[in-house]
Amino acid sequence: MATRDPLRHLTQHEHLRGAFGNDAFGRIAERCARFFGTPQYIVGQSAIVVAWVIVNAIAWSLRWDPYPFILLNLAFSTQAAYAAPLILLAQTRQAARDQLHAESSARHAQELAERQERPLEENTRLTQEVHRLSAEIHARIVDAA
Repeated sequence: MATRDPLRHLTQHEHLRGAFGNDAFGRIAERCARFFGTPQYIVGQSAIVVAWVIVNAIAWSLRWDPYPFILLNLAFSTQAAYAAPLILLAQTRQAARDQLHAESSARHAQELAERQERPLEENTRLTQEVHRLSAEIHARIVDAA
């Protein structure tokens, strides 16, 4: 029996490996979306906010964004306007990939079940034949005695 590729059901979905496709924009967008949830991003963003507030509070002559820090809020709004769609797109594409992988796994499980059904049927047939022969042997022994 020839060996078959255990991942053959997944190869038809190989083009979906990257969440945004395999083009340059997709790879960059996926890296950005993944980076937004990292501790490095959160710590870095917090450090920028603290530095922004300290510089504006201490350097009276350099107060380019006085309290209530409207320019800082604008920067965060702009960043959020780009981050949210990237994250939602990544989640949507991941859900689609998960669905395709689940369907492939179900087809694979069905194929395995069908492959196991034949030996089970043969085993059942042989067991019934053994039972029939045992009953026949038992009947001959009882008749002979």
